[in-house]
Formats: sequence, C-alpha cells, structure tokens
Amino acid sequence: MKPFPFTAFFLFLTVCHSFAQTTDSLKKEILKIITTRDAVVGVAVFGNNGQDVLFINGEKHFPMQSVFKFHIGLAMLSEIDKGNFNLNQKIDIQKSELLPGLWSPIREKYPEGTILSIAEILEYTISQSDNVGCDILLKILGGPEFVENYIKTKGVNDISIKINEEIMQTNWDRQFENWTTPLAANQILELFFYNKNNLLSQESYDFLWKIMKETSTGQMRLKGNLPVGTVVAHKTGWSGSNKDTGITAAVNDIGVVFLPNNKSFFISVFITDSKESAEENEKIIADISKVTWDYFISKTK
Repeated sequence: MKPFPFTAFFLFLTVCHSFAQTTDSLKKEILKIITTRDAVVGVAVFGNNGQDVLFINGEKHFPMQSVFKFHIGLAMLSEIDKGNFNLNQKIDIQKSELLPGLWSPIREKYPEGTILSIAEILEYTISQSDNVGCDILLKILGGPEFVENYIKTKGVNDISIKINEEIMQTNWDRQFENWTTPLAANQILELFFYNKNNLLSQESYDFLWKIMKETSTGQMRLKGNLPVGTVVAHKTGWSGSNKDTGITAAVNDIGVVFLPNNKSFFISVFITDSKESAEENEKIIADISKVTWDYFISKTK
C-alpha cells in the first residue's frame, strides 16, 4: 500500500512540540473544561491546514458506540464504488429484523417490515443513528470485522470493530470491544473529507457528506454552543448509563465544523467512565467545540 500523502497526523509525531506551542492557549481552555468533571475525556483537533493540531488523551482507547456507523458507511460506499452494490439496490427488511430493544426509526415507521434502498438505509443509519439499519448493513458487508479491516487498509490502525448493535445494546461489557482513539477518529475524518487518493467516487463522496451534515442526533454536543446555522458534518455515539453503577461509558461526537471563512476544522471528542449527568456530558462536548470555534475564528481576524 502506498503511504499517505503528507498529513498532520504524521507531522505531529516528529514536531509535536512546536504544535503544542501554537495551540497552547486552546489546550488551556479545554483543560479548564474537563479537569473539573468526573469523567475521562479525549480530544483531538486538526485545523488551519495542519498548522494547528491538539490532542488530550489522543491515543487512549474509547468505546465508539454509534460513531462506528460512520466507518460502516465508508466501507459500504467503497463497495458500491467497486460495483459490488449500488445506492439504489433494494433490501428486503423482515419484521424479524426489527428488534424491539434497538433504537430504530425504521422500525417505528415500518413495524411490519419494508423494502428500502441501500441509500435510504445509509441515511437512517448515519443521519438518525438507526441500529437496525446499522446491523443490516453489517450483515450485507459480511460482518463487523470486514469494516475494521477496510479502515485498517487505509492506514488507520487504532480501531477495533468486533460486534454489531444487537450485541452492543444487550451486553454492557461488550461495547468496549468496539473502540478507537481521538487521533484515529480525526485521521479518518481528514482522510475521507479530503478524499485522499480518491478513496471514494464523487457521487459517494457527495452522498456521504450530505448525510453527515443531516445528522439529527446529539444536537447539543458539537453543535450545542456554536452560532445558529453553523454546518457540522458529524457522527455521534452514546451508551446510556449503567443501571447498577450510574456510570456512562460513552458520549461521543466526531466531525467537521465549517467556519464562515470557507475553512473548517476536524474535532473528535470522546467521554468515558463518566459520573456526570447526561446533560453535563453533552455540555462538556459543546463547551470544547465552542472554545475550539473561538480559537479558529480568532486566527482569521
């Protein structure tokens, strides 16, 4: 496999000290937000054409929960580009697949089953985080490890995708088998947003980022404190809290935030082992996103 073109993710390995200096003020603001919270928070930021890179717990393994639906979408669109499937291909969804324990707008709309195109299933899965749609896509592709292997062939190795939503939502401990790092999450966002080495066709690229911008879950996370109308192409993940301990294993949001100067920045925030409330967990992400926004806006003045 050819090595990546020059990217900030390799650059930080050799000159991370200079990067730390350029983002020192932002890092201090983020640390103010997270050090008073009873939670483990991981952050990765990439912007200004790679001149600004920041990470906190950047190489720690965090459970992904529904963030992995972004990776599933990438794998499916790649297979479509190879001619193995097509966006208009119809998939028969049986009533037996509409498991009652899973979050599923598909099941809510079609309780007796239905026939949907792959494009529609991708929209439900990514934009609305539909768990039934997710598991149907995984079954079509050949299972979770097909997606993991696909991502790793693109050079992103800090990732594990071992189980589907059915298993993840019925066994608390097993969610930790699906993990990534904040740095790896940002790396995959950057890789596919810039479409390096033409990883996706133009049609697949346009479709992917359209449905990422239409994400309706977690509106109080990355988008929560940003100016009204700010466009964010993102994917969220959430575990809920453990009924015995009250601990939340995952509140996540990764995405591309579009600035008013036609620029953008990549940001991945993962929260685990949190004893904070659901609202407070989302506020942590929203506050981190806002100070990051302010940082990049200040650099345009």
